[in-house]
Amino acid sequence: MTERRNVIYRKYLQSVFCIALVLTVLTGCGKNTGQTSRSTEKKEIDIPIILTVDPTSGKKTEQDVVDAFNEEYAGTYHMQVEWIMETEEEYRKNLKRLNVTDELPAVIYDVRTLPSFYQMMVADGRIENLSPYLEEDEEWRNMIEPAVMEGCTDEDGNIYLGPISTAAFACAGMFWNPELFAEAGIEKFPETWEEFWDCCDRLQANGITPLGLHTEGTGWAPMLIATAEAAHTEEGYAFMKELLPESYSNDTGLEIAETLQKLFRYTTEDAIHADYDVAYNNFVSGKVAMIPNGYWMIDQLPEEWKEKVRFSAFPGNKLIASPETFGWAVVSTYSEEVKEGAVEFLKFRTKFNLEEKKELMDKNGRTEISQLLQDYVNAYNNNPQIVPNYQVKWNSILQEETIGECLPQLAAGKMTLAQMVETADESIREYEKER
Repeated sequence: MTERRNVIYRKYLQSVFCIALVLTVLTGCGKNTGQTSRSTEKKEIDIPIILTVDPTSGKKTEQDVVDAFNEEYAGTYHMQVEWIMETEEEYRKNLKRLNVTDELPAVIYDVRTLPSFYQMMVADGRIENLSPYLEEDEEWRNMIEPAVMEGCTDEDGNIYLGPISTAAFACAGMFWNPELFAEAGIEKFPETWEEFWDCCDRLQANGITPLGLHTEGTGWAPMLIATAEAAHTEEGYAFMKELLPESYSNDTGLEIAETLQKLFRYTTEDAIHADYDVAYNNFVSGKVAMIPNGYWMIDQLPEEWKEKVRFSAFPGNKLIASPETFGWAVVSTYSEEVKEGAVEFLKFRTKFNLEEKKELMDKNGRTEISQLLQDYVNAYNNNPQIVPNYQVKWNSILQEETIGECLPQLAAGKMTLAQMVETADESIREYEKER
């Protein structure tokens, strides 16, 4: 009997234990219900992007549009920015390195500034085809100027670069110091190239260095001037529209080389083997009277200098612009949800750009707009001839190696114009071999 009671008792205890265990599990599930619900809520999706801090001014590029996007899409998407203190040239070089190591962020820019890199990214399927998104979103399509859409359309008919809405903020001309001009008895910016060179001579004769230039990188500042002048003829303008020219051994190629050599007679001694930041600092410190650059430099200028300097189109009423350089791409290796968020950011950027243009144009002629901004608006609205940016047209070897190597020699007279042109043609041959 005793043994039987023990068996019954053990079974009773097992039953009690099982009931308690079930109740514990059920109670636990009940307590976790809210937690499980919260964990299944949609999380804010991070979209990685690398943006630069301008080494010359310390300002964060594109911070306004990023902050506005993060505020509007809080809880859904978040642009996760890695801020890096580097030049645009350094950023472009890092793009290539990050592509090789498969560490690119979800959104990249300046891709079109490197034609061969862009073509490789398209061919390898490394960046998203945005055409389907644009076809599905009529509002997005209608925000974009036809010229911008055309510039961002690839040879295969697809769009891989998220377009800005307008070319209004994509133009480059000349910033100039009216106080230094006045010291040389010059009342206005030259309207012809003959007047421009005369202006340089008069400034120099009065002890004023005319131009802020540099030789490193892609030779941005001197190349802007030289290519703008080359476009004064029909042949020169047609040449500037050529993608990956087959040769520079022509009248336009020689003219560009000649202008480059001449420009360095009117600049500072530290321009040789220097990057753009040296030219910029020479301008904002009042050491030089002129520097070429685009709309974006207005934000980079110190506040006090925004009231001191002026902006004009290049002589002959020319501005240099290629809106496709401002098209940003979505890297294809990310998850669908990250890519969708990246596309939303590109759409938002297009709208943001359009609103900026409307705000600027609404202020046109009012006292609240600075003289510098008014100058830019006037130049843009004065029906200028838009010259394509050489950086979206020429091969990467010429831009990243040849120009930087040749400009110091050309400036010092150690290289002839013919040798400069031949070296440019050699870059084409090297580029073709690499392809």
